[in-house]
Amino acid sequence: MPSDRPRRPKDPFAAAEAMFAKKREPDIKTTALPNVREPVSLRIDRDVIEHFQTDGPGWQDRMNAALRAAAIAGGMKAEDGE
Repeated sequence: MPSDRPRRPKDPFAAAEAMFAKKREPDIKTTALPNVREPVSLRIDRDVIEHFQTDGPGWQDRMNAALRAAAIAGGMKAEDGE
């Protein structure tokens, strides 16, 4: 019983590449929940960290507020509720 499709692909290399190629995920992943903080790793000068830590606990929140203020001053759109 003849078939309309060929037994072998015309370009076996391309067929193999298509079959085994990894699916590329987008570079930017958005969070499902709005205003969720994400853990990051940064290299920050020691004197800058000490400046934020001098007032005690909450220094990461203060640093986040300073970064947000700088970003808004630089043109970032301010989010509601902040």
